[in-house]
Amino acid sequence: MIDEAHVRELRDATNDGAALVLLEGRARVVDSPSGEEGGPEGALVVISKRELSDRLGAAPTGRELRELAQTLTDTVGKLGA
Repeated sequence: MIDEAHVRELRDATNDGAALVLLEGRARVVDSPSGEEGGPEGALVVISKRELSDRLGAAPTGRELRELAQTLTDTVGKLGA
């Protein structure tokens, strides 16, 4: 569901308010989370760019990106259980 490419895209987003969200069952990076101006309605925020930076620092390795992607996928999966 969430893979390294999603986490990398969020890390590289130019907007500090960007977030990784689930919308209609699909993960995507958006400039503004749900409920904020310009954000998609009904999206579930998985992690914000700020939270990502706090967890991984400025220069995460590919392994760290993959591990976080797996952790986020597991967490989201448990929400549906």
